[in-house]
Amino acid sequence: MNGHHEIRQLKPGINVPMVTIFKDNEDVDVDAIAKHAVRLAKAGLTSITCQGSNGEAVHLTKEERILVTSTVRKAIDEAGFSDMPIVVGCAAQSVRETIEFCKDAYNAGGDAALILPPSYYKAAYKPENFVEFFQDVADGSPIPLIIYNYPGAVAGVDLDSDTIIKLAKHPKIRGCKLTCGNTGKLNRIAHAVKAATPSDSGSGWMCMGGSADFTLQTMIAGGSGIITGLGNVVPKACVKVFNLYAEGKVEEAQKLQAIVARGDWGVIAGGITGTKAALESYFGYGGYARRPLPKPSKDEVTKYEAMLKEVVELENSL
Repeated sequence: MNGHHEIRQLKPGINVPMVTIFKDNEDVDVDAIAKHAVRLAKAGLTSITCQGSNGEAVHLTKEERILVTSTVRKAIDEAGFSDMPIVVGCAAQSVRETIEFCKDAYNAGGDAALILPPSYYKAAYKPENFVEFFQDVADGSPIPLIIYNYPGAVAGVDLDSDTIIKLAKHPKIRGCKLTCGNTGKLNRIAHAVKAATPSDSGSGWMCMGGSADFTLQTMIAGGSGIITGLGNVVPKACVKVFNLYAEGKVEEAQKLQAIVARGDWGVIAGGITGTKAALESYFGYGGYARRPLPKPSKDEVTKYEAMLKEVVELENSL
């Protein structure tokens, strides 16, 4: 474990929520995770996420979460990327356990915590309980928080722009990831908080889209970048769309965005199973998700290969 460290600041760009790679017996494959992290860092990401939805955080023990984060930190440090921040998924249902995960993340070398709203007792919560949850976690966490708005993962809990703008006033709540795909919401938040963009660091607040298929929409709306699962398979292609837009080459960016969006549909449709299948097909590693997530059938593997063929060809040309 790295213990106490200076917290690295997040910058606008592309972030990939890494898949957690397992051996055939479902043990964490430390060597493969380290190799994958370095491949992603070399592709031009501005940060990496461990234990996002793609990282099967809900399938990992507390000890395994720490192991994955510290493995990634060590691997990218040794590869010359010691200034790259790591965002760590720290979601839990109680304030107390969420803070504990944030402390573990910091001690393992993490720089920010990606936090879903609680949802198990959804029927009992009032709107203010969600605000209090994030504020209380931020008060107790050694690292800043990124609010993770992903209604599909939390029984439909969908934080509106007013709530996120209110939470942004907390000095330790420093960003959001909007997997809701609501670019109007993103636009309202980005302007209210003066989000960091490629051309203007603004307040430093990170207003991130949650999917590579709306990279340009996010940037045009004043957002800071994307946290994208597709980037596990084609990180350079995702970075290229962002960089072309940042350089003002909007028409070129649009052409590549279309290819990336078609590829993203493959991993959105296939989920973690499809993402890992594509990694295995095209790059020779990735393996399977932990049970009870299904292994893909031969037909499914062929389907995911076909859906990602075009974007992988783009990746390999960069």
